Amino acid sequence: MKRISAVLAVGLLVSGLVAAPAEASSVTTAPLADTQATAVEVAEFWLGDGGANLRNATPYNVQTAVDKVFPRSGIPMDTKPGVVPPSPPSTSDAADDNKPVTSGKVFFVGADGQPHWCTGSAVQSQYRNLVATAGHCVYDTQRADATLDKWVFVPGYTGGTAPWGLYVGKLVFGHYDFRAYNDYDRDYAFVTVYSGVVPSASGGLTDFGRLVDNVGGQGLAWSQPLDSAVDVFGYPAGTHPDGKGHYTGETIESSSGRTAGAMVPILKAEEFIAVDSPFTGEGSLGSSWLSRYDNSSRMGYLNGITISVADTDGNLRYDTSLSPYFDGELAAVYGAAKASWSGSLLPG
Repeated sequence: MKRISAVLAVGLLVSGLVAAPAEASSVTTAPLADTQATAVEVAEFWLGDGGANLRNATPYNVQTAVDKVFPRSGIPMDTKPGVVPPSPPSTSDAADDNKPVTSGKVFFVGADGQPHWCTGSAVQSQYRNLVATAGHCVYDTQRADATLDKWVFVPGYTGGTAPWGLYVGKLVFGHYDFRAYNDYDRDYAFVTVYSGVVPSASGGLTDFGRLVDNVGGQGLAWSQPLDSAVDVFGYPAGTHPDGKGHYTGETIESSSGRTAGAMVPILKAEEFIAVDSPFTGEGSLGSSWLSRYDNSSRMGYLNGITISVADTDGNLRYDTSLSPYFDGELAAVYGAAKASWSGSLLPG
């Protein structure tokens, strides 16, 4: 049974800027690498041996696909629409095409003890240190009250490289209902990350600066109307059920469509949104749905996160990506995460 959500007070849209709601009882936090020493060990695990663990990681295959997706004509809004504007990178022009390097891979060690990955996205925040992804790409749904181990983010990941540094997760902010009840209507998470690191010439680690300074941060939008245009960015991998349309998972892919309300009984999800997308579920979990995306700036407003995909017409081809609807509950989680400081993982 779903917990009855309190109506949250949020700021009104004023000249494109609103304050996210204050932290509410629905927000839960958990440490990932809560000390510098632990964070250094995590970074060395992924960057050691020439990044072998990054290259050998496989797509996370938990809850990658569902069936029996039903349309929903509308989703009740618990608060007025609001947005947080995006922030471009402050140190450089971080891309050479129209795909955002705010998107990247989140890597972690799963319950099976093996390295895996999902997709994530850098999001604007007070300390320019925030990553958004699917909740079950941070919380381990296969173990009680656990997070996934050795969690890091690599923006702009391409072919086994970390061109814009590696960022170790410090603290995850999620929704209580997802952790307590596996409520997939709340399957989202925001992770604060330490400043990035890259291997040094001496074999150690060198500080690479803050995430959003380097690659920019997408904005955020909640309580938006259905039938909104979004661009989806992620790292799908593998084939469709018919064995065709192979994705490598090595480069970022994109698709576009308009959002619609959806219900997914197998997940007990009543407030999902769906978008036409050919992505496979493996690898694309955590993909960013960006509204008002601008190709020239590569910036938009995060308005959804892929938590699963579906073949809705039964032709053995995935055709739909699914996300929780972003409402005031999502904004409250972001509101708590956006003001959480992380700093550098290197002493001094």
